[in-house]
Amino acid sequence: MQVRFDGRAVVVTGASGGIGAALARAFGAAGGRVAVHYHTQRDAAEHVVADIAAAGGEAFAVQADLSDSAQVAAFGAAVLARLGRVDVLVNNAGDMFERVLVEHTSDEHYDRVMNANVASLFRVCRWAVPVMRAQGGGNIVNMSSISARRGGGGGTVLYGASKAAVSTFTRGLALELAADNIRVNAVAPGLILTPLHDKYTPLERLRANVAQIPLGRAGTPADCVGAVFFLASDAMSAYVTGQVIEVNGGLLMP
Repeated sequence: MQVRFDGRAVVVTGASGGIGAALARAFGAAGGRVAVHYHTQRDAAEHVVADIAAAGGEAFAVQADLSDSAQVAAFGAAVLARLGRVDVLVNNAGDMFERVLVEHTSDEHYDRVMNANVASLFRVCRWAVPVMRAQGGGNIVNMSSISARRGGGGGTVLYGASKAAVSTFTRGLALELAADNIRVNAVAPGLILTPLHDKYTPLERLRANVAQIPLGRAGTPADCVGAVFFLASDAMSAYVTGQVIEVNGGLLMP
C-alpha cells in the first residue's frame, strides 16, 4: 500500500535539517500541505520549501521559538491562516546543545535542554489539541530517542531524560485524547546521521557506536520516514495509539 497524504495539513517542527527536513520533503512528495517550522535556520527551511515545491508539492516556512508561549500562539495563527486545519503534527524540534557531565551542568543548560525538548513539545500540543478536536480528529507523532531507554550517557544524561519525558508524555496524551479521535504516538530514533552528531559526537565515538549496531550501519534521516508515515496514516495505523516505535538498526531491542 502506498501511503498518501493528499490535501492533508501537515506541520513538522524542527524541519530545517536532519530528520525534520527529510519528513517535510516526504510529506510534500506524498501530497501533504506542509508547514516547515524553523527556529534560526531560515535559509535551510526555505531550501526545504523550495525542494517540496520543485517536486510539485505545497509548503511554506514558519519561524518560532517554540519554548515561548507567545511565539507558539503566533506560529499557530500563521499555520492556520495558510492551512486552515492540522491533520498531522510531527513534533521533531529539539537539541542536545552540548555534551556535559551532570556535575558540571549549569542551571542554564538544564533549562535550555528541557525547554527545547519538552516544553516546546508541550506548548505545541497544547495549541494543536483544540484545533484537532474541533475538526474531528488528527494524528500527533512525537520524536523521542533511543536515549530515553538507554539513559543518554557520554554527557547526554539530560537529553536522555528529556526524551524519556517525551515518551511518557506521548502515552499520557494518547490516553487523554483517545475519545477525541486524536491518536498520539512517537518514534524513537537510534544513531541517525544528522547535524546533531556532526556537532556533538567525536568521530571515534561515532565509529564505536556504529560498530555495536546489528544492521551494521548508522541510520539516515530517510530511515525514520516510514515509521512516521505509518503512525500518521489512519489507513495504516487507525488502531495504534500511545506507542513508541524504535528505529535503531537493532541497537536496542526492548
